[in-house]
Amino acid sequence: MAEEVKKKKDRGRWFREMKSELKKVVWPDRKTVMKNTGTVLLCSLCIGACIWIFDGVLLTAVDMILSLFGA
Repeated sequence: MAEEVKKKKDRGRWFREMKSELKKVVWPDRKTVMKNTGTVLLCSLCIGACIWIFDGVLLTAVDMILSLFGA
């Protein structure tokens, strides 16, 4: 019984501490969020294009190697 009460007190303390820490967070403004979102989308697009090109080159190379050996 005492252990259950202790767990509830610990849980309550955890929520109070979490609320206190969230008050300290400096949230970004809309302009910063939009800029960061654009950066993430652009980087994702570039990485996707690189993977797509690399995949095409490897597919062509494998097809060429297989055609040389008559497979």
